Amino acid sequence: MTLPQTPSFRLDGKRALVTGAGRGIGLAAAAALAEAGAQVTLVARSSGEIGEAAQAIGRGATAETLDVSDLAAVQAFFAERPAFHILVNNAGTNRPKPLWEVSEDDYDAVLDLNLKSAFFVAQACVKRMLAEGARGSLIHMGSQMGHVGGPNRSLYCASKWALEGMNKAMALDLAPHGIRSNTVCPTFIETPLTKPYFEDTAFKDSVLGKIKLGRIGQVQDLMGAVVFLASDASALMTGTHMIIDGGWTAD
Repeated sequence: MTLPQTPSFRLDGKRALVTGAGRGIGLAAAAALAEAGAQVTLVARSSGEIGEAAQAIGRGATAETLDVSDLAAVQAFFAERPAFHILVNNAGTNRPKPLWEVSEDDYDAVLDLNLKSAFFVAQACVKRMLAEGARGSLIHMGSQMGHVGGPNRSLYCASKWALEGMNKAMALDLAPHGIRSNTVCPTFIETPLTKPYFEDTAFKDSVLGKIKLGRIGQVQDLMGAVVFLASDASALMTGTHMIIDGGWTAD
């Protein structure tokens, strides 16, 4: 009897780029990819955190300063480098407030970074991949809020629902070229950005009331999903999502 072999989760010989990689989810994604063998480049607007992060990760990880909202800089960044095989499109922001308090500045800040920048980072990455005939995986950091609604989250939900549609269409364009596109959709994850929110007991209790497993998410809860989507273990997955929400969207 010949048994099937489990596809490899290893990423040796692969070049990976993680945006918004200085802390939180981006840092965890970069560390996970490096541990799986990828040559990882960490990107953020400022060099301090990503420099320290790359040094802490080791394994050949490097740090590059890039403002992903500067589209000309994004184009130049990818044009000057060999193609990446893995992109973790993680940079994002949120301005939670009631619908009637949202300003045009709020709208532009959230939609420009969460959607516009994500689109053009992916586009620039893909152009280089196509030019070199590189196959690989795009991983967009979505949210459970790309599948449900939430109070004070009109802009965030708009950006993350749009990201899901973008992901599906990209997957169709890229499938003939051997490039996959998927999203990871976390629940509330404790990071330096979100930790202050949980100091509000009422807010924390409302979140825990939705997460059926009864705890706030940690960045470690997403690391395996990122490696899975980057690797051959998910070779038949494209145009879809992995919701990691502790059961929030189950009912």
